[in-house]
Amino acid sequence: MVTSRHEASHRIFQDRPELLTPVFGILGVRIPHEPVIEVLPTDVTEMQPVERRVDTVLRLKPDDGSNGLLLAIEAQGRRDEKKPSSWAYYLSYLSAKYDCPTLLLVVCQDRTTAEWTAGPFRHGWGGWTALSVRPLSLGPDNIPVITDPAEAAEHLALATFSAMTHGRHRDSPAILEALAQALGTADAESFKYYSTMLEIGLGGTPARDTWRKLMKNGTYFPGRGTLIEETFLEGKSEGLTEGKSEGMAESVLLMLQQRQIPVSDEARNRILTHHDREDLKLWLARTLTVSTVDELFTNAG
Repeated sequence: MVTSRHEASHRIFQDRPELLTPVFGILGVRIPHEPVIEVLPTDVTEMQPVERRVDTVLRLKPDDGSNGLLLAIEAQGRRDEKKPSSWAYYLSYLSAKYDCPTLLLVVCQDRTTAEWTAGPFRHGWGGWTALSVRPLSLGPDNIPVITDPAEAAEHLALATFSAMTHGRHRDSPAILEALAQALGTADAESFKYYSTMLEIGLGGTPARDTWRKLMKNGTYFPGRGTLIEETFLEGKSEGLTEGKSEGMAESVLLMLQQRQIPVSDEARNRILTHHDREDLKLWLARTLTVSTVDELFTNAG
């Protein structure tokens, strides 16, 4: 059964193709310089009757007008002896259909599966290899552990992918903390995308609970000097320490604005005219995670 964690492992390459450059650097494989990335159909069924689909297919076209490179990406959660035959089919079909060199990249989140997917897988008979499949394999052994917030901020896509890959690593809390702090410096769209993608990508691991707590508690703020951090701290100092509800209410609105969450006139008026400090404190905290302004007021006064 395809899981959300499986989907996140390959979907991030569709959504953030800039991840390909550091990944191929890790693998030691050259790709076209600053290519145009095109997402291709994943259906590789021929004349029925068996439906076949690759997880993700990308075309990397160089600026010189040549065909470039096709990249088939598969997320693999466990050893499956039927997969090598499917991979051979994918590579042959895509190469023939698009008349283009094709590589297979397999994304794994455990060491044993990654070692197995590296192959090579030989197809033939009597000691003769008619076809050999050698995937590029990504897993815990070759994806860097990123625990430096500055490095994570510079390479958000790779840092997120690293956090998904190392969800069961002993340094997982430090990895997540670094990424959380890095997202505190990011724009609203990047913050929303990467925080959501990582929560999905961590699946049912304990790391997912850690990540949710980081997002809920706002522990990615301290020391980053971001506008969101300053707004949050200003609201706390003015509203919680001095009891000024006006400063907290304005901070709630500014936080919503920074996260590009629409605020109706009715909701704006409700926030600005509300004077219960505990409610405002709750709303300010919720601005970090809500997707609509109405979610602020759930079970509140």
